[in-house]
Amino acid sequence: MHKQWSFSVLKQASALLRFHVRLKSTNVRPTAPLGSRVLTNPDDIFKHNMWDHVQWTEEDKEAARQRAEENSRLRLPLTEQGKFVTNASQYWDHFYEVHQDKFFKDRRWLFLEFPELYLSFFFFFQEPTPEPNEQTSFRILEVGCGVGNSVFPILNAIKNTDSFFYCCDFSPRAIQLVKDHPDYDDSVCHAFVHDICKEETSFPFPPQSLDVILAVFVLSSIHPQRMQRVVNHLSMYLKPGGVFLFRDYGRYDFSQLRFKKGRCLSDNFYTRGDGTCVYFFTKEEVHDLFSKAGLEEIQNLEDKRLQVNRGKKVVMRRVWMQSKYRKPPPSSPS
Repeated sequence: MHKQWSFSVLKQASALLRFHVRLKSTNVRPTAPLGSRVLTNPDDIFKHNMWDHVQWTEEDKEAARQRAEENSRLRLPLTEQGKFVTNASQYWDHFYEVHQDKFFKDRRWLFLEFPELYLSFFFFFQEPTPEPNEQTSFRILEVGCGVGNSVFPILNAIKNTDSFFYCCDFSPRAIQLVKDHPDYDDSVCHAFVHDICKEETSFPFPPQSLDVILAVFVLSSIHPQRMQRVVNHLSMYLKPGGVFLFRDYGRYDFSQLRFKKGRCLSDNFYTRGDGTCVYFFTKEEVHDLFSKAGLEEIQNLEDKRLQVNRGKKVVMRRVWMQSKYRKPPPSSPS
């Protein structure tokens, strides 16, 4: 048993090393968690499109707070708000009808920030129980997959591994665009229509069967009053030791501060002109959301960057949340 485990670890370590070398050879930012391009000389600000690990002064924070307070002072009447919850899938379906797969860029940074998506990395850093073997099935679910901006980078990375990828969205049009993509392969991927706010609808896999759940700019589109139930329900499908990977909008992101008056539904929750909605998180809210679902924190970071339009000489302060939470193993009998 020990020899088999040692051999398996060596195989996983070798695969992880090859993966790390492959990532470095692509020369894709970031090369460190949340990026490694730090602005040290203000005169260099327009040399790149993005700067990482940006520090805010107290004046910056207060100005952002005041701007958010101002644009949320006038709120949509309660009588008009319901449609943005009940018709959410219709608004997003129309969004994908208009934009098809041209609006968002593929997330090629995923494996740099979330190497847990890679089978060898995942098992190399997990407890050696149960023992990895050739029959191991590594299962990933992406919720709110849209048109596949995460799907296809992941599928291309997990080829020839013992992994299977599930992805769902509540927009039928988005799922059809995923299935029509030339890289879609139903032998390693199953794309399906699913509304994660509806607990009565079943997933095509049993509880405690997933190694990874990925939610990238998804939970922010859900009404804040529904988020906890969604995370609780999704967490039921993680195996003990499985991880929930999360990236989404942070409080006082540039996109929050640019909302006009009358678009606010509730605190830090807005509707866009096309009817889609967005919420802006704090670290504390993210931690509460996942810890109340019974998950343990691995990482919970506030990602502050400067996004630069070098042509127009415009600088935008971006704030995103990036978090990883693990489902603990079952308690040992005393």
